Amino acid sequence: MKPTASSPAAADLSCEVCGLMPEPTKTRLTVANVAVMLPIELLVHALVVGTHLPYLAKVLVLTLTATILVIWVAEPSAARVLRGWLHAPALRHRRQLGKAPSLWRARTVLQDQPGSLQKITKALARLDTNILSIHVHPVAGGVLDEFVLSAPGNLSERDLLDALHDGGGSRSHVWPTTALAMADGQTRALSLAARIADAPDELPLAVAELLRARILTPSEAVLEKHDAGTRLKIPTAWHGPLTFVRPGEPFTPAESARAHRLAELAEILAHRPVAAGPPSR
Repeated sequence: MKPTASSPAAADLSCEVCGLMPEPTKTRLTVANVAVMLPIELLVHALVVGTHLPYLAKVLVLTLTATILVIWVAEPSAARVLRGWLHAPALRHRRQLGKAPSLWRARTVLQDQPGSLQKITKALARLDTNILSIHVHPVAGGVLDEFVLSAPGNLSERDLLDALHDGGGSRSHVWPTTALAMADGQTRALSLAARIADAPDELPLAVAELLRARILTPSEAVLEKHDAGTRLKIPTAWHGPLTFVRPGEPFTPAESARAHRLAELAEILAHRPVAAGPPSR
């Protein structure tokens, strides 16, 4: 036997865990039950009243028959036939949420050549995706571009990954984010600290994002010269010193302090011993 296809209301609103629909409003449920029960009540009354049963027997038959028909016929029929109308407010709210823009953070590697960024922005624009911020990190074989994107609510992670691939990106990653991605420096530092707590190896990219600076490779750090204050070196125990540069915009003491604290956090977490599990009995 083929399974019955779900209605749009059931598909949109059914709980993923229990499969139940949300409770409709009392007013709509009452109107729906009355609309279904009234014809049944009239028919039962017409059939029973015309019989020659004693008055008490008629009342008993009417009561039992109406009760059974309401429980087994009227309410299930109302829930099934008028499902879309019963859940119309919840459906409207769900669709409005679905159309609301959502924020994503995306990362992809591009070839370091003219036109690469333009190509990927066009691919994202075809999905009506707005780029709120972009940060570029030089990496081996190209540049790593990090975006904060505002995308239509109906777009999935797969849609964005396909757009990045079509735009020439490789090794792409996409994950949901919040407005904290566009927050002030202190809040941004805390957000990046949480990111480093999850993955200490993210330290170089996190500091570069925090400072809006470029990471210098060890060879570049030796060869390139920059004005005082536009170059920042952060010592680390396992990465070696990390050097960042931001020509034309000297680093502030507060920015330097935040970057050093992030490095200390990453070092503590990277060298923290793994907690032993409970002793076996």
